[in-house]
Amino acid sequence: MLYLVSVLTTDNQILKLELEAADALLAQKKAESLGHFVSSVKPSGGGVKNWLNQFASQGQGFSLLLFSQELLALLQAGLSIVEAIEALQEKELNRQVGDIYNQLLSGLREGKRFSSALAEQALVFPPLFVGIVKSAEGTSNLPRSISRFIDYQLRIDTVRNKLISSAIYPVILMVVGAAVSFFLVIFVVPRFADVYQGSGRELPWLSEVLLTVGLFLSAHLWTFLSLILALIIWIFRVDKASAGQSKVLSLASRIPSIAQRLKIYELSRLYLTLGMLMEGGIPVVIAMQTVDGMVSEKIRSQLLGARNKVESGESISAAFDTHQLTTPISLRLLRVGEKTGDMGSMLMQSAAFYDGEITRWVDRFTRMFEPLLMAIIGIVVGLIVVLLYMPIFDLAGSIS
Repeated sequence: MLYLVSVLTTDNQILKLELEAADALLAQKKAESLGHFVSSVKPSGGGVKNWLNQFASQGQGFSLLLFSQELLALLQAGLSIVEAIEALQEKELNRQVGDIYNQLLSGLREGKRFSSALAEQALVFPPLFVGIVKSAEGTSNLPRSISRFIDYQLRIDTVRNKLISSAIYPVILMVVGAAVSFFLVIFVVPRFADVYQGSGRELPWLSEVLLTVGLFLSAHLWTFLSLILALIIWIFRVDKASAGQSKVLSLASRIPSIAQRLKIYELSRLYLTLGMLMEGGIPVVIAMQTVDGMVSEKIRSQLLGARNKVESGESISAAFDTHQLTTPISLRLLRVGEKTGDMGSMLMQSAAFYDGEITRWVDRFTRMFEPLLMAIIGIVVGLIVVLLYMPIFDLAGSIS
């Protein structure tokens, strides 16, 4: 199976390698044997087989957030890490999730660190989670680090769920509107065409075009539906195959107002992740390396440049500002963090500020877009109906 491995070379270059391996762990070891630092491992986007393997390897029903919450409760109750994993494994009914716990227990009983056991299942436990566990092992404060990760994940999910819930109604409107329009054109228009063709009257030009299109689509219905399905599958495959960069978002980013909000959203995620790692005691350079696989291609290249600046002794605020990873407000907050020595907290506050701004913008946009979308759908459906009945109106006018 082909795996796409993101690595950091010895000369601080970010590369993506496509390696053939039996599983993710072997792909990671193969990349490490080349002298690289592995930041993420995932199945290559090509082919249905790889997609199915990726789905199966992630473990159906496994939730990292739920795992973290349950593990935190058991650790706070006084159980050791091995006892906590054993308890989770005993209550689990899902076989795939049970296999995940069995692999963790196997690694722990072999004497491996918890972070090492997690890293062996790179498709299930992301580098970010492994990183905060690894940092906690040095301070012997694993519950606090897991609690910090839970808070981080809940904040990420809150914004994501807000975006998804705001998109549901417009998507339903577009699907229903398109379905009604296609039904009228494919099934209703040909019935009217049979009537009008026998009347011997000359039809208005627009009505003639509509009837011609309706007859053509009706005659080639399955071909038309197959083309639509193929187009949808192609769009999703191209979007998933692009490493770290959604083609849909890339097209949307060409619209200035949306591009600005997308940048703020990406910066908010970057600040939140960096802040969480730095509050957990991870040095800024290592934190920037950890988040490398979680950002888009454009942000990744900017982050690499900023990391090089920081490694050479430049301040975080100056490095971020030079590589366009700040806004006027976040730049001021970063400078305050440098003065107070509490950079992690300032990054978290920057993320919270922009999360609120994104939420307000989404609310305003949906309130404006939904009525506009309904009006467009009404105009399209109404136009089809008017063009269908226009010859009848013309006939009625001539009779009168």
